[in-house]
Amino acid sequence: MLELKTPAEIEAMRNTGAFIAELLDDLHSRARVGVNLLDLEHRARQLIEERGAVSCYWDYSPSFGRGPFRNVICLSVNDAVLHGLPHDYVLRDGDLLSMDIAVSIDGWVADSARSLVVGTPRADDERLIEATERALAAGIAAARPGGRLGDISAAIGAVAADYGYPVNTEFGGHGLGRTMHEDPHVSNQGRAGRGLVLKPGLTLALEPWFARGTDKIVYDPDGWTIRSADGSRTAHSEHTIAITDGEPLILTRRAA
Repeated sequence: MLELKTPAEIEAMRNTGAFIAELLDDLHSRARVGVNLLDLEHRARQLIEERGAVSCYWDYSPSFGRGPFRNVICLSVNDAVLHGLPHDYVLRDGDLLSMDIAVSIDGWVADSARSLVVGTPRADDERLIEATERALAAGIAAARPGGRLGDISAAIGAVAADYGYPVNTEFGGHGLGRTMHEDPHVSNQGRAGRGLVLKPGLTLALEPWFARGTDKIVYDPDGWTIRSADGSRTAHSEHTIAITDGEPLILTRRAA
């Protein structure tokens, strides 16, 4: 069931989103060669506790995971792209790190992800990250009242096609608000003019993620971490947005 949010509720979600943006900025600055993923996890826990926020990941037990998840952030490296379980791994020069986090403040959720190269950048990794960022921007631009959900999916998929990256449709964006996952599912590939009519008050997490060489995925033995089936590098970008009467609002953009 879809739940349209009031302007006041969207503003509350924007407050949560601003905190998430600050947290990801902090972790981005700390993600250097020689840093352990567990250090980033512990820093995220510290910031969440200091803010009085609640992790949406802790104790999360979906059907696809080997629950419960006992971390507050997903940290995925190189060919890992989604649900990366933080573990004892020291970042190396050239690693491609994706960070994904969702928290609740005063009962309202926001969700965001970003990818970065640790240390020396590689052109093909930067291109992959750029593709997810441009796909995210295209999806947001298509989030207009009176449009269709397929417009968003088609816009994201078109950018992937332009870059020559395949698209997995098993995992994508989603609605959110009081909880981390609400209707509707937002595929990263679709047909324009199809699907749900977009209405003001609809809040969505859009999250294009691509692997360089395949749309197939495999799971690590931990039951959570999702990797590209061919071992190719991956990247992930995500924002929480709100449909309005005009321009879409990006709720996980850092407040000025």
